[in-house]
Amino acid sequence: MSTQLALHHGRTAEGTAVLIVAGEVDMSNSASLAAAIEGVPGPLVVDLTRVEYLDSAGLNVLFAHADRLELVAPPLLRPVLTVSGLTQLVKVRPAADRDGRAEP
Repeated sequence: MSTQLALHHGRTAEGTAVLIVAGEVDMSNSASLAAAIEGVPGPLVVDLTRVEYLDSAGLNVLFAHADRLELVAPPLLRPVLTVSGLTQLVKVRPAADRDGRAEP
């Protein structure tokens, strides 16, 4: 059974492509995440702010494209991104709270 995953494309104010990911990323849907990332050439900001769960299959997708990604991550995901070593390969920005301030 596939878990809920929503993927939406956008752009930053500077024109950089953004992929907004929401829900759970796991083995059942990591291929969808990979296809969404592969469908965008060049630098890509992956906004994980609305991700509630990220397993090793999702991490593998991010590692495979680490050379061109920047991540926006909530505090919930920071430990897994750090322990996996992904934070040593990609820039990881904190997610903004509802008032636009960076979360710790």
